[in-house]
Amino acid sequence: MKVLSIKEPFASLISNGIKKIETRSWKTNYRGEIYIHASLKKINFKDERTQTLIKLLPANYDLKYGMIICKAKLIDCVYMDKDFVCEIKKDETESLCGRYEEGRYAWVLGEIEPLKNEIPAKGMLGIWNFNQEE
Repeated sequence: MKVLSIKEPFASLISNGIKKIETRSWKTNYRGEIYIHASLKKINFKDERTQTLIKLLPANYDLKYGMIICKAKLIDCVYMDKDFVCEIKKDETESLCGRYEEGRYAWVLGEIEPLKNEIPAKGMLGIWNFNQEE
């Protein structure tokens, strides 16, 4: 399976259907099913933006560090030009959940489904392959 590691709380925001675009500095030609992995890196809970993002999650939600938590379809990878950035800024929640700047890329996700049983995994940079039998 193809997997993308994302820091918390962003991975959980995707899993909960709140965040539908992942922003990256690089593009991908990959389209199709992709699993979202919540990376092991801990977040700074004192950060004001982090506090705001966590409030978007259901009450008492536990962040899922080091787990593959949902699957989705990567439907598109859009180069962010000035018009795209202006348009996305109209969606307060989505614009808060990513780094929207000209020259970056918006990875558009659809058909997001949380996994009933999360899968422990270390994670890697980029899109990586995970074999459940390993």
